[in-house]
Amino acid sequence: MSGNSRDRVLGMGRSIGRRDFLNGIALAVGAAVVPQPGLGFEVERVAETSPDYYPPVLTGMRGSHEGSFEVAHQVRDGTFWEHAGEPEETGETYDLVVVGGGISGLSAAHFFRKAAGTHARILILDNHDDFGGHAKRNEFRQTGRMLLGYGGTYAIESPAPYSAVAKGLVRELGIDVEVLQRTNDRRLYGSLGMRHAVFFDKETFGADRLVMDPVHSLDSEVGESPEMADPWKDFIEHAPLSDAARRDVRAIYQSKTDYLPGLSSAEKKARLARISYAHFLTEMAGLDPEVLKYFQARPHGYFGVGIDAVAAQDAWGFGLPGFDGMKLEPGPGPGMNRDCIPNEEAEKFFLHLPDGNASIARLLVRRLVPHAIPGHSVKDVLTSRANYARLDEAHNTARLRLHSTAVRVKHEGDPATARQVEILYVKHGKLLRVRAAQCVLACWNMVIPYICLELPAKQRKALASEAKVPIVYTNVVLRNWSAWKKAGVSAIYAPGCYHTSLNLDLAVSLGHYHCPRKPQEPIVVHMMRTPCKPGLPARDQHRAGRIELFQTSFETFERNIRDQLARALGGAGFDPARDIAAITVNRWPHGYAYEYNSLFDQFWLEGGEIPCEVARKPFGRLAIANADAGAYAYTDGAIDQAWRAIQELTGAAKG
Repeated sequence: MSGNSRDRVLGMGRSIGRRDFLNGIALAVGAAVVPQPGLGFEVERVAETSPDYYPPVLTGMRGSHEGSFEVAHQVRDGTFWEHAGEPEETGETYDLVVVGGGISGLSAAHFFRKAAGTHARILILDNHDDFGGHAKRNEFRQTGRMLLGYGGTYAIESPAPYSAVAKGLVRELGIDVEVLQRTNDRRLYGSLGMRHAVFFDKETFGADRLVMDPVHSLDSEVGESPEMADPWKDFIEHAPLSDAARRDVRAIYQSKTDYLPGLSSAEKKARLARISYAHFLTEMAGLDPEVLKYFQARPHGYFGVGIDAVAAQDAWGFGLPGFDGMKLEPGPGPGMNRDCIPNEEAEKFFLHLPDGNASIARLLVRRLVPHAIPGHSVKDVLTSRANYARLDEAHNTARLRLHSTAVRVKHEGDPATARQVEILYVKHGKLLRVRAAQCVLACWNMVIPYICLELPAKQRKALASEAKVPIVYTNVVLRNWSAWKKAGVSAIYAPGCYHTSLNLDLAVSLGHYHCPRKPQEPIVVHMMRTPCKPGLPARDQHRAGRIELFQTSFETFERNIRDQLARALGGAGFDPARDIAAITVNRWPHGYAYEYNSLFDQFWLEGGEIPCEVARKPFGRLAIANADAGAYAYTDGAIDQAWRAIQELTGAAKG
């Protein structure tokens, strides 16, 4: 079949929600594209003051969208100041300017207001067309009903217990995790006979085949059905692997072998921290090398890399097989990733809302600018329509300014004695200046050395060493999920595919928001991709993946999405041309905060100065707040770092 013929079958030419549309005009972030003299690039003049401006409904390429990164890249490349010209005076002075409107930046503004009083003047600058950072809300309308998807931060969860500060903020915002957990119907798909599956693709495994997952196939709250008495039967009969590989996959899950006999638990953990899980499987456990292809993508959603770059000790904590006979004592060994350290208290504190933690961002904005988001509770914030035109009104004591990329942050005078900080930023092609008594840098660590040149060299080096984990969260709206029901699956692990995981949206109903419960209803399918380069060190994989994402067109994403869904579910009647109603690709070339890895970060394994601790040191009237500051890619980490930054500023002010 020719490429054009295949595209027609996939529905590439069909009219769906695939582009960035607002009020019927194709755009990236707003209205007409117009060239702006002086800065050397085209920007978009956006009618943010219009009540119709509402970025959550934009489809197509979201996340780090066009218009959000070009100025920062010019600053990085050293070309921006060649044509920038003199900044325009806004005449605005604030008690605090926050650079970055993600959860950490919004939390910092909230904590500052509590410390300084409700009359404190605060300005939040963000380079995107929406607030929330990675806590991105995707909102769809299908057959008259609202459907929500998460475009980034997934849930209130963490491998470690939430701190008193983070848990306190969650409760202050009106989120009672223990009560709201009841809104998550974990039994729905299992009660319909739907389980987890593995999709083997022909490019990687020699054949396209959907096989029930023998380990993750059943919902524990539903229980085992008679036909699944031997969950391995379907896998052994149908997985397109060699006999040896099928045997070894089953064997490693059932293994009680001690692969390091004669060593103490501590000595075993020290060895496991220094080898990859891939090495453990083939060299230590002696499995067929084909097994690696099956397990390769299991850690993608946590680390953004595969088993070639995840330590065996972390794989043990993560729950991957092969360690049941190793007699490893509970508790982490040196260099263990915090994602992999089990904690019963932390596991219980979990809540997924339909838009992920975008609801936290919206609740914080509601506190800072009450008239911008109507309502009073977490229940109504889900379905409330934010009025973006109210975010940056002159009479607000707290203002949130979108499409605003900070390009220079500098004390006016000696940082030790200066009374003000100058912040230069670009909005719609204009270079503008504001001043503040204090400033929180809540943007990414790797950006800070380029916009804050006065920081000490050692601190700038530590900031620059951070490498974000690139990731893609794709939301696909289906007109129905009958094919999923017929196939008997609710989630698919696809180790060789473009997106390595696919799942029907979790069943959550809250307030006036009601999740789909019947296969005939429209639903959101969530797909995840991490652009890895196996064989390279983790940071190098992340850098290569980031470049790839910036160079990948939406058309490429769409074709892969349609092709993958068709091949995985076509046997159950799925037709991508007919069944797909909308596509939103949340592309994050700068995604998760990098978490330290015992395979590549010697200081983390053997002790030494921690770069994120050097990077986050306060400097004069500046403080740093983001998930990078703790090398911890979770919402509670972002909140905790915001609280620390404000304590540093307000403590210094009092002193």
